[in-house]
Amino acid sequence: MSEKKNQSKKDKKSVRKRPTVDEYFTAMAELVSTRSTCLRRQFGAVIVQNNHVISTGYNGAPKDMPHCIEIGCLRDDLGIPSGTQHEICRGVHSEQNAIIQCAIHGESTKNGTIYVTGFPCKICAKMIINSMIKRVVLSGHYSDTEGIDLLKQAGVEVIIMEKSAKTILDEVIALKASWQRTD
Repeated sequence: MSEKKNQSKKDKKSVRKRPTVDEYFTAMAELVSTRSTCLRRQFGAVIVQNNHVISTGYNGAPKDMPHCIEIGCLRDDLGIPSGTQHEICRGVHSEQNAIIQCAIHGESTKNGTIYVTGFPCKICAKMIINSMIKRVVLSGHYSDTEGIDLLKQAGVEVIIMEKSAKTILDEVIALKASWQRTD
């Protein structure tokens, strides 16, 4: 009888699959992106040190400034294509906000990992390089791919997830539902 019970426990343990560390933090970045106030794209970023979240960021207007969801998008009004003329935007990118939060709260980004729900632009790539982040995990795409080239030239490890952050988050939620007890 006890042998059967032990076998049942083993079967249950082998059925339960946890997300990988990269999937876990990528799903978290997707959740962070839901706070974005950009009308065009919603990005999220999570900075991690030793598997510990030290900062998050999403794209939106500077602190205490009106958001695009409130006043509209100047880039849309001017017909500026995505991935160009970043200076004509009131938004601060998710990667920038995450790095800024580390500075405000005294957290070192050195040798950390940043998870981002899209490709970093050239400006964000330079900030990532100078903040000494050593690993970038990306999910989703963006029209400006020059940032990835800069990261690689600087020796930053770049991982591009096969699935989008939203797909990963949906799978993690479904996975949890499949093994979570309801009693």
